[in-house]
Amino acid sequence: MEFSLFVHMERLTPDQSHDQLQEELIALCKMADDAGMRAVWTGEHHGMEFTIAPNPLMSLVHISHHTKNVKLGTGTVIAPFWHPVKLAGEAASADLITGGRIELGIARGAYSYEYERLMPGMDAWEAGQRMREIAPLLPKLWAGDCAHDGRYFTFPATTAVPKPAQPGGPPIWIAARDPNSHEFGVHNGFNIQVTPLWQGMEEIETLMGRFKSACASYDGPRPKIMLLHHTYVGANDEDVALAARELSRFYCYFGAWFQNKRPVDQGLIARLSDEEMAANALMSPENMARDLTIGTAEDVIAKVRKYEELGFDEYSFWIDSGMSFDRKRASLARFIDDVMPAFA
Repeated sequence: MEFSLFVHMERLTPDQSHDQLQEELIALCKMADDAGMRAVWTGEHHGMEFTIAPNPLMSLVHISHHTKNVKLGTGTVIAPFWHPVKLAGEAASADLITGGRIELGIARGAYSYEYERLMPGMDAWEAGQRMREIAPLLPKLWAGDCAHDGRYFTFPATTAVPKPAQPGGPPIWIAARDPNSHEFGVHNGFNIQVTPLWQGMEEIETLMGRFKSACASYDGPRPKIMLLHHTYVGANDEDVALAARELSRFYCYFGAWFQNKRPVDQGLIARLSDEEMAANALMSPENMARDLTIGTAEDVIAKVRKYEELGFDEYSFWIDSGMSFDRKRASLARFIDDVMPAFA
């Protein structure tokens, strides 16, 4: 089992400074690098202070200047917002600049709020079809002289410039949930990222089952699979209970962004009242404590051990939570000092 950190800038109130949030992001990435984590992942989002990451490749190049060894992954680029020639070239350039440390996670996207602004009229199905057309083109563009005549993109023979530092280009990961997505990723030789969100162990087992089924129908080497999950390592039971309440709040806001029904002003969604959050039984603190990877170090070790036994190759510590920087840093430090050594 290898470990990585999944992290973004996140701004919940107007009084938070973007400069300070940027410094805190770098500090967490440096912790991951110093601890020997395999990778740092950051994604792509637009117009949302909830998740600040308009260009993950730019963020990763910046992080590379503050770290030494950690791989730098997009978790994920939103494929339908990119032209394949542009994505291939920018990913190769980032790989060259970082000395071959880039890994390219790709997804269809999740927020209709973003679709409305960047690709009006596009729905999740079309976004998925665009992702399936784009991803297989990237290794061909890195190899050079790739011509394409597809449903969404048509271009004459083109070579991505510059060439990536890594032979064959950065490893590609596909964010997969349904069986067809697992099959698409595995059958193209791509690694798989899964994110069960708040849905607990049953969903984690289901996602692994879909991955294994895709591998069983593929006559090729088994790719890697990574589990991304919200994580908090608490100092004691009281601290864990506070984290469950904070993550409950995070997921209430996540749901509000996903539903795309509340007004947004200056990139901040209209505040949820305590009554609204309390009424959201699905996202209750009790459910967070049960279904996320949170607890004392001993609790988290036991949960991660189960993921390892299921066959996950990498566990990614999802630190976005709406918590203060000090609480994030303390939790990550306990994960590094008290959890990771159990899997050495």
